[in-house]
Amino acid sequence: MKYRIWYSTESFADYIINNTALKKKNFVKKKMYESDANNARSFHTMPDHIKKILYLDAPDLIVEIDHEPIFSVEVSTEAGTGHNVFQRFARLAASVENNVPSFYIYPEAVIITRKNTAPRWDRINPLIFKALDDVMSIYKIPSLFYYFPTDFRTQTIAAEAPNLLQKGLQYDPNRNYAGSPLGTDEEMIAMFKSMNEIVEVVEKHGVIQGREKLLSRRPIIDRRAFMNQEFVRKGGTLSTSPLSAVEKIPTAYLLNHLSQYENKHYQVGELLRSRKETIVYKVNAKFRGDPYPGALAAIDYLVCREGKTFEERKYNLIMAWGKLTVDDANKTLQLSSTKSTINDFIHSVQASENKNILSKSYAEIAHQEIPRYYMQVRYGSTYSKVKHIRVFSYFADAILFPDGALWRDA
Repeated sequence: MKYRIWYSTESFADYIINNTALKKKNFVKKKMYESDANNARSFHTMPDHIKKILYLDAPDLIVEIDHEPIFSVEVSTEAGTGHNVFQRFARLAASVENNVPSFYIYPEAVIITRKNTAPRWDRINPLIFKALDDVMSIYKIPSLFYYFPTDFRTQTIAAEAPNLLQKGLQYDPNRNYAGSPLGTDEEMIAMFKSMNEIVEVVEKHGVIQGREKLLSRRPIIDRRAFMNQEFVRKGGTLSTSPLSAVEKIPTAYLLNHLSQYENKHYQVGELLRSRKETIVYKVNAKFRGDPYPGALAAIDYLVCREGKTFEERKYNLIMAWGKLTVDDANKTLQLSSTKSTINDFIHSVQASENKNILSKSYAEIAHQEIPRYYMQVRYGSTYSKVKHIRVFSYFADAILFPDGALWRDA
């Protein structure tokens, strides 16, 4: 058996390897390139089974055995209030949707220091635990959360935290693991134990059969129980962000709004019409990426999804960019904004298409670009689009702007 460890940062790869059973395995480390949009010279060299995990966004680490991925890891040191903790959620979803267990490392709280105010702890939004549990319920694949070590549990007064200058974060002192969490912390020890459990199971039963057994293994059962307890202990509810930006409407209102784009030759297709109600994610902000793509993915699993594909939703999931007014009198929607227009979306797509080389003649393609051209022949511009465009178009059944809309018929 041979392992390959795909990494964004090699020091973090070394940290995971040397703290788990991987250090005794036959392995090689490989640099991971996140997308054709960001790594045009190298992304096409990524194996197809790794590209499938990267189709929405790239995690920090992927571990595979004999060309079968067995888990991915995502780590962040950001403050986790509001939408922020969901910023990386699409990466976790992309992993689990491909039957690959995921690990998410995120601080329980981070110290925020602003001018003329005392330092304070910015605490995590506990709704992340419910979102990950819903993912596990649908896919039957582990998606586990572990706290990045901080001073929070031992020093609730932020100004007195030993690692105040590091926002309260506890980093591993080994310079070879620069930027990695403190490896001796109980949270990290528990995570290493779960990783070792996955390695043991897939080596004993094979990757495919082993995946089916993981949720019944004790370290993973215990972690899932801990996550559920944290949701309750931290006062988690289904009315906090990003669900506070969600509204449920009759689908008829959406269809009436979209009827302005219909004529005698075209009517909105059956997908939107198949669901009686629609969930609207209201974003009254300038059109951009983070944290909205991850929040949209989380809303899907928290509210809409009943199965493994977007077709298996109880409700339509749409984004509305601007100030949304539900017009009950006319059974339609009104949208206004001085911040975002349909052209913001279109311009982002057009900018991404600059990475598309399919319009070139063969004579115009440099030899080193031929494999990339062939990849684009197969996948089109899927990997050439910027991340937020990929995620929005993957999860949203429709995207509304004051001056235009996009939707899918099937």
